[in-house]
Amino acid sequence: MTDIKELLLSRIRDVPDYPEPGVLFKDITPLLADPSAFTALTDALAELCVRHGATKVVGLEARGFILGAPVALRAGLGFIPVRKAGKLPGATLSQSYELEYGTAEIEVHAEDLAAGDRVMVIDDVLATGGTAEAAVRLIRRAGAEVAGVAVLMELGFLPGRERLTPALEGAPLDALLVV
Repeated sequence: MTDIKELLLSRIRDVPDYPEPGVLFKDITPLLADPSAFTALTDALAELCVRHGATKVVGLEARGFILGAPVALRAGLGFIPVRKAGKLPGATLSQSYELEYGTAEIEVHAEDLAAGDRVMVIDDVLATGGTAEAAVRLIRRAGAEVAGVAVLMELGFLPGRERLTPALEGAPLDALLVV
């Protein structure tokens, strides 16, 4: 696992003062542009889906789509996008959540999740945990079970794990990297 961590870290670029002064943005586009690194990442996340008995993968808008779709394909599972409110046609289930300065809402097609589904949530970064927590609640409201949450990296200096863990109710939270 050390080799994959070194590979992934070597392909993540730090961008100071983006999107605002004082923020050190972790840019994963160099990782996505490197086929070896992207494959290693996809394989590692797919292995977690299989290990935790997932039957479907949910990807969180927007970078969770980039990671979640190939992970689902690699693991032999279906992929379900969880989108910002108003982006999906047809009947949806929605879940609002608190942001630092306001609220946001995510949605999933009502028919995409059902009882018996074991759903793995995939995203790029766990920061404050609000979006992932909302996704977990949305999955349960749809009648499905949460198999776990897996992310490329967790920003360990932010309270994401602390916020998300109670909502997981014992389901695993895996971060390939903690920065």
